[in-house]
Amino acid sequence: MRITLIESGKTRDSFIMEGVDLFKKRVVRYVPFSIETLPDLKNTRNLTMKEVQEQEGKLLLKRIKPGDYMVLLDEQGREFHSIGFAEYLNGLEGRVKHLSFVIGGPYGFSEEVYKRADAKVSLSKLTFSHQMVRLIFMEQLYRAYTILKGEPYHHA
Repeated sequence: MRITLIESGKTRDSFIMEGVDLFKKRVVRYVPFSIETLPDLKNTRNLTMKEVQEQEGKLLLKRIKPGDYMVLLDEQGREFHSIGFAEYLNGLEGRVKHLSFVIGGPYGFSEEVYKRADAKVSLSKLTFSHQMVRLIFMEQLYRAYTILKGEPYHHA
């Protein structure tokens, strides 16, 4: 299984970029992994929230291939403990060739994106900025693989 994290817009804070890069280097030891960044939308000041969602959604859906399994990182998604998330990933292994996790922009996802999604996962009941979600997700993905490999990173 290959995993791709698709994120909307560039990461602006250097501490987030450093953390994401650190965990990406760790994750690729376990699974083929990449990050795709959708370009920032231009001239959005005169657009409604829904119009921004729709434009970001069109860019996102162009990146998703018909056989891809798409999981939205969404506050309304299924919540896991870290061990449960590891088991969830393990359950997709062998059934899914390409797993895409998607982080939306600050306004979330369009209806078309929700319709295409195969699943939704929530990282917490708390709300995080779409920038912070990148780092939190990367750490949890790394944690999940160390759990699956029986390595000592996670202390249950």
